[in-house]
Order: sequence, then structure tokens, then C-alpha cells
Amino acid sequence: MRAAVIGMILAVLGLLVAPQSRADGLDMVDGPNVRVKQHEDGRKSVFTRSPDGKVVTKKTYSASGRLTLVTIYRMDANGNPLASEIFDAQQTQLYKVDYGYRKEDGQLVMERMWDCRVRRVWKNNPAEEMPVQIVEYLIDPQGKASKPVIRNYLEDKLQGGKFERDYGSPTSAMDPKMFDEPVPATERRTPPAK
Repeated sequence: MRAAVIGMILAVLGLLVAPQSRADGLDMVDGPNVRVKQHEDGRKSVFTRSPDGKVVTKKTYSASGRLTLVTIYRMDANGNPLASEIFDAQQTQLYKVDYGYRKEDGQLVMERMWDCRVRRVWKNNPAEEMPVQIVEYLIDPQGKASKPVIRNYLEDKLQGGKFERDYGSPTSAMDPKMFDEPVPATERRTPPAK
């Protein structure tokens, strides 16, 4: 009896430390606070919003189902990202990002990405930290955003596009309205049969 109990405890511990796989609910959307985005290259991103709407966590998985990145967004009262932190699968912080909005209508106009592994400074002002890149969104008079303008500040041509290589996208912006849309019936999780 005692050996059976110990065996069950070891089995449960093994499940707790086992690597995440597709069996962890990756293909499911559960309620109003989870959205799944399938990328063209086979990657998948799962967005989870806290019940108070102040934090959105994005977990990005490779095509094989392995966790590759975690992005934690801090949201303002209107549901727009104010800042985010990007971590790799080993929980090493890679980047921090801040977002700027136009005062007139609250539209996103800028993202600044900062490398958390290496402190970079401006040559002419070594006291001021330099971003890895800045993304600017130009807004036309009708309020529509154009294709973003990306300024990469890494001088080494081999490092150019480092954020995009690490993140899989040139920008970390998310659509804060994704949670406003109802969950499509095909994406709702069905309860297991009893």
C-alpha cells in the first residue's frame, strides 16, 4: 500500500515537471479571456487576459508545440498596452517595450524596444540608454495607420533586425480589441463527456 502511494506521488510529480505539449489546452479557447492566433509559419500564440483586464499574457509556441516566448503586457484603463516584457522559454528577460499613443484619439503611434541582456547607450550621450529599435505608426488625416516605419539602432549589420529575429515579428503590438469580439463557436472549448 505504501509503495503504491509513493508511486502515485512520483507519477504526479513527473506530470508537473514534464515539458509542455499540445495536450496543455493549446488548441482550446476557454471563455472571454483567452484567444488563440495561428501564425502562417505554424507557430501559435495564446493570449490570456486577467479578469480585471490589466494584464495580458501572450505565450508563443513553435510549430511543434514547444513554448518559445512569453510576453506580458500591462494595460491601461482603456485596454491598451502601456508596456510589455518579453521572456524566452527559460524565463530570461529579453526585451522591455513601451508604447506611445496620440492624445487626440488614443491611437498607437510608437513602440520602443529595449534589450534587457545588454545595456546599450547613445555614442553622443552615454548616460542615456538606447533602444534596440523604434516602431512608428503614421496616422493619416482619416485616422488610419499606415505600414509601420521601423528604425533599428544596432550598427552591426549582422545584428540588424535582432528584435524581429528573436520575436518572430517586427513589432510587439497586439490588437487590444481581440477580447471585445465574441469567441467563435468553432473555437469554444467543449466540456468533456461524462
